[in-house]
Amino acid sequence: MRPLFALGFITCTSLMAIALYLQHVNGLEPCPLCILQRVAVIALGVIFLIAALHNPRTLGQRVYGLLIMLTATAGAGVAGRHVWLENLPKDRVPTCGPSLDYMLETLPFKRTLELVLRGSGECAEVTWRMLGLSIPSWTLIAFAGFFLFGAYLLFQRKRKSGLRFS
Repeated sequence: MRPLFALGFITCTSLMAIALYLQHVNGLEPCPLCILQRVAVIALGVIFLIAALHNPRTLGQRVYGLLIMLTATAGAGVAGRHVWLENLPKDRVPTCGPSLDYMLETLPFKRTLELVLRGSGECAEVTWRMLGLSIPSWTLIAFAGFFLFGAYLLFQRKRKSGLRFS
Protein backbone atom coordinates (compact mmCIF):
# COMPACT_ATOMS: atom_id res chain seq x y z
CA MET A 1 0.00 0.00 0.00
CA ARG A 2 2.95 2.32 0.48
CA PRO A 3 3.11 3.18 -3.26
CA LEU A 4 -0.61 4.07 -3.29
CA PHE A 5 -0.22 6.32 -0.26
CA ALA A 6 2.79 7.95 -1.92
CA LEU A 7 0.73 8.43 -5.08
CA GLY A 8 -1.98 10.12 -3.00
CA PHE A 9 0.63 12.45 -1.51
CA ILE A 10 2.02 13.25 -4.98
CA THR A 11 -1.51 13.93 -6.24
CA CYS A 12 -2.21 16.36 -3.40
CA THR A 13 1.16 18.05 -3.94
CA SER A 14 0.36 18.38 -7.65
CA LEU A 15 -3.05 19.89 -6.92
CA MET A 16 -1.44 22.47 -4.65
CA ALA A 17 1.27 23.20 -7.24
CA ILE A 18 -1.40 23.82 -9.87
CA ALA A 19 -3.34 26.07 -7.48
CA LEU A 20 -0.23 28.09 -6.65
CA TYR A 21 0.72 28.32 -10.33
CA LEU A 22 -2.74 29.64 -11.22
CA GLN A 23 -2.51 32.12 -8.37
CA HIS A 24 1.03 33.41 -8.74
CA VAL A 25 1.62 33.05 -12.49
CA ASN A 26 -1.87 33.50 -13.94
CA GLY A 27 -2.99 36.00 -11.29
CA LEU A 28 -6.10 34.11 -10.13
CA GLU A 29 -6.65 35.13 -6.52
CA PRO A 30 -8.36 32.45 -4.39
CA CYS A 31 -11.66 33.24 -2.73
CA PRO A 32 -12.36 32.10 0.87
CA LEU A 33 -13.96 28.83 -0.32
CA CYS A 34 -10.91 28.14 -2.51
CA ILE A 35 -8.68 28.58 0.52
CA LEU A 36 -10.76 26.08 2.53
CA GLN A 37 -10.48 23.59 -0.33
CA ARG A 38 -6.71 24.08 -0.29
CA VAL A 39 -6.69 23.37 3.44
CA ALA A 40 -8.53 20.09 2.80
CA VAL A 41 -6.08 19.12 0.03
CA ILE A 42 -3.12 19.90 2.31
CA ALA A 43 -4.69 17.88 5.14
CA LEU A 44 -5.16 14.94 2.77
CA GLY A 45 -1.56 15.29 1.62
CA VAL A 46 -0.34 15.13 5.21
CA ILE A 47 -2.47 12.03 5.88
CA PHE A 48 -1.12 10.35 2.74
CA LEU A 49 2.48 11.25 3.62
CA ILE A 50 2.19 9.90 7.16
CA ALA A 51 0.52 6.73 5.85
CA ALA A 52 3.27 6.25 3.25
CA LEU A 53 5.98 6.64 5.89
CA HIS A 54 4.10 4.42 8.35
CA ASN A 55 3.22 1.68 5.82
CA PRO A 56 0.41 0.30 8.00
CA ARG A 57 -1.10 -3.16 8.04
CA THR A 58 -4.81 -3.89 7.80
CA LEU A 59 -6.09 -2.03 10.89
CA GLY A 60 -3.87 0.98 10.20
CA GLN A 61 -4.99 1.07 6.58
CA ARG A 62 -8.59 1.19 7.76
CA VAL A 63 -7.84 4.04 10.15
CA TYR A 64 -6.13 5.98 7.37
CA GLY A 65 -9.03 5.12 5.07
CA LEU A 66 -11.48 6.62 7.55
CA LEU A 67 -9.35 9.76 7.96
CA ILE A 68 -9.11 10.12 4.19
CA MET A 69 -12.88 9.67 3.80
CA LEU A 70 -13.69 12.25 6.51
CA THR A 71 -11.26 14.83 5.12
CA ALA A 72 -12.39 14.25 1.54
CA THR A 73 -16.03 14.60 2.65
CA ALA A 74 -15.29 17.96 4.26
CA GLY A 75 -13.42 19.14 1.17
CA ALA A 76 -16.19 17.88 -1.11
CA GLY A 77 -18.76 19.74 0.98
CA VAL A 78 -16.90 23.01 0.52
CA ALA A 79 -16.24 22.33 -3.18
CA GLY A 80 -19.89 21.35 -3.70
CA ARG A 81 -21.05 24.58 -2.08
CA HIS A 82 -18.63 26.49 -4.31
CA VAL A 83 -19.92 24.79 -7.47
CA TRP A 84 -23.49 25.54 -6.36
CA LEU A 85 -22.65 29.24 -5.91
CA GLU A 86 -21.02 29.34 -9.36
CA ASN A 87 -24.18 27.99 -10.95
CA LEU A 88 -26.62 30.39 -9.29
CA PRO A 89 -28.46 32.83 -11.55
CA LYS A 90 -26.78 36.24 -11.51
CA ASP A 91 -29.62 37.84 -9.54
CA ARG A 92 -29.33 35.21 -6.75
CA VAL A 93 -25.57 35.54 -6.19
CA PRO A 94 -24.74 36.89 -2.70
CA THR A 95 -22.89 40.18 -2.45
CA CYS A 96 -19.12 40.17 -2.11
CA GLY A 97 -17.90 40.14 1.44
CA PRO A 98 -14.73 41.21 3.23
CA SER A 99 -11.48 39.33 2.63
CA LEU A 100 -10.64 36.23 4.63
CA ASP A 101 -7.66 37.99 6.23
CA TYR A 102 -9.88 40.83 7.43
CA MET A 103 -12.50 38.42 8.84
CA LEU A 104 -9.86 36.38 10.69
CA GLU A 105 -8.40 39.55 12.22
CA THR A 106 -11.70 41.13 13.32
CA LEU A 107 -14.20 38.32 13.92
CA PRO A 108 -14.25 35.23 16.12
CA PHE A 109 -13.14 32.09 14.25
CA LYS A 110 -16.60 30.48 14.43
CA ARG A 111 -18.26 33.54 12.89
CA THR A 112 -15.57 33.74 10.19
CA LEU A 113 -16.13 30.08 9.30
CA GLU A 114 -19.91 30.63 9.10
CA LEU A 115 -19.47 33.59 6.75
CA VAL A 116 -16.92 31.80 4.57
CA LEU A 117 -19.10 28.71 4.20
CA ARG A 118 -22.02 30.88 3.15
CA GLY A 119 -19.90 32.15 0.28
CA SER A 120 -20.03 35.48 -1.43
CA GLY A 121 -20.11 37.04 -4.87
CA GLU A 122 -16.39 36.55 -5.37
CA CYS A 123 -16.90 32.79 -4.87
CA ALA A 124 -19.55 32.71 -7.61
CA GLU A 125 -17.27 34.17 -10.28
CA VAL A 126 -15.74 31.59 -12.62
CA THR A 127 -12.35 32.85 -13.80
CA TRP A 128 -10.84 29.68 -15.26
CA ARG A 129 -12.14 26.55 -16.97
CA MET A 130 -10.62 23.37 -18.36
CA LEU A 131 -12.78 21.05 -20.46
CA GLY A 132 -15.77 23.16 -19.45
CA LEU A 133 -15.28 22.65 -15.70
CA SER A 134 -14.23 25.26 -13.15
CA ILE A 135 -11.50 24.80 -10.54
CA PRO A 136 -14.01 23.90 -7.78
CA SER A 137 -15.61 21.33 -10.11
CA TRP A 138 -12.24 19.66 -10.68
CA THR A 139 -11.51 19.81 -6.97
CA LEU A 140 -14.87 18.17 -6.24
CA ILE A 141 -13.94 15.34 -8.63
CA ALA A 142 -10.57 14.95 -6.88
CA PHE A 143 -12.25 14.79 -3.46
CA ALA A 144 -14.64 12.14 -4.78
CA GLY A 145 -11.65 10.08 -5.95
CA PHE A 146 -9.94 10.46 -2.57
CA PHE A 147 -13.18 9.44 -0.83
CA LEU A 148 -13.44 6.30 -2.96
CA PHE A 149 -9.84 5.39 -2.19
CA GLY A 150 -10.51 5.88 1.53
CA ALA A 151 -13.62 3.70 1.26
CA TYR A 152 -11.57 1.02 -0.47
CA LEU A 153 -9.06 1.07 2.39
CA LEU A 154 -11.77 1.02 5.03
CA PHE A 155 -13.84 -1.79 3.56
CA GLN A 156 -11.28 -4.01 1.85
CA ARG A 157 -11.19 -7.61 2.93
CA LYS A 158 -8.02 -9.08 4.30
CA ARG A 159 -6.43 -11.40 1.79
CA LYS A 160 -5.34 -14.79 2.94
CA SER A 161 -1.68 -15.40 2.43
CA GLY A 162 -0.13 -18.62 1.25
CA LEU A 163 -0.87 -21.01 -1.54
CA ARG A 164 -4.37 -22.24 -2.11
CA PHE A 165 -5.02 -25.65 -3.57
CA SER A 166 -8.45 -26.49 -4.90
